Amino acid sequence: MCVDLRSMEYYEVEEVVLNLGEKKYRAKQIYNFLAKGVSSIDEMYTLSKDFREKLKERYYICKTDIYHKLESNLDGTRKYLIELGDGNLIETVLMIYKNGPSICLSTQVGCRMGCKFCASTVDGLVRNLTPGEIIGQMITVQKDLGERIANIVIMGSGEPFDNFDNLVKFLKLVHEDYGLQIGYRHITISTCGLVPKIREMEKLGIPINLAISLHQVEQNKREEIMPIAKVYDIEELIEAGKHYANVTKRRVTYEYALIEGVTDSLEEAHKLGSLLKGSLSLINLIPINPIKEKSFKKPNLKRVQAFQKVLLNYHIITTVRRELGSDINGACGQLRRDVINRDKR
Repeated sequence: MCVDLRSMEYYEVEEVVLNLGEKKYRAKQIYNFLAKGVSSIDEMYTLSKDFREKLKERYYICKTDIYHKLESNLDGTRKYLIELGDGNLIETVLMIYKNGPSICLSTQVGCRMGCKFCASTVDGLVRNLTPGEIIGQMITVQKDLGERIANIVIMGSGEPFDNFDNLVKFLKLVHEDYGLQIGYRHITISTCGLVPKIREMEKLGIPINLAISLHQVEQNKREEIMPIAKVYDIEELIEAGKHYANVTKRRVTYEYALIEGVTDSLEEAHKLGSLLKGSLSLINLIPINPIKEKSFKKPNLKRVQAFQKVLLNYHIITTVRRELGSDINGACGQLRRDVINRDKR
């Protein structure tokens, strides 16, 4: 079985090169080609034809091609559907900020967490992405953009910590000196609350930013919209988040989706403030994007501002997520579902 070069760390590529009888410096050439976005070994033109043929016998470069792309007329946000080698499609989002572009990556095809407000979970989990497919999204989009992307949020389709080993391998790949060279502090990982994996990430000592998808502060209500809460309760989750912040000295972001009539009462704002008061935390309020298969609605601006004001009174840094790409299928996983349903017709 052939092995994906994109999923290999630099030292592994060095071993490949030496085992094939080539000089060690060839590994750097290969890694540079991978970072530039070549899609086949034949495109590595500085390697001899004989060496390329040897590589092709045992190795390949995983497919992460642009299948479909939408660009917002409002803010320049781009939503990509990336096609994988087996024909599966995943979403990747490029966001334009004043301090440079940022990319949102997927870690799974679909998702098995079952969060009621997320389009990615509607059809369940198809499979995990390989490390090469995760980094491949970034390489493909960066090549299409034509400039370096230095900030990563892992908040696309899938639960990152449900694909933990491949996620950790990706973090090492994207940080490599001869690769994309992204600093760990420029990477944010969002989890719906897999507590053991939060603790495991903490022990690894990789200084990424952690975001916890909280979305509800009452245990029974959180269980209704996020089934993972039946496994790890709010108290356990918040304790893990606070411990992560204390050990890493990194402020933990708590994401809170505002759903009209479900999560947006001022009473819940006070409970959220009491829960996180005094901790090294930031609350990011997310007015929900509509999902065709769900009846959830976004609260009006006045309600959002009132909710935020309550939290600010608890002296907690509280932001409202800037709405990006609202004219191009804003909900996570919605573009993929729309295209799949369209192609079935």
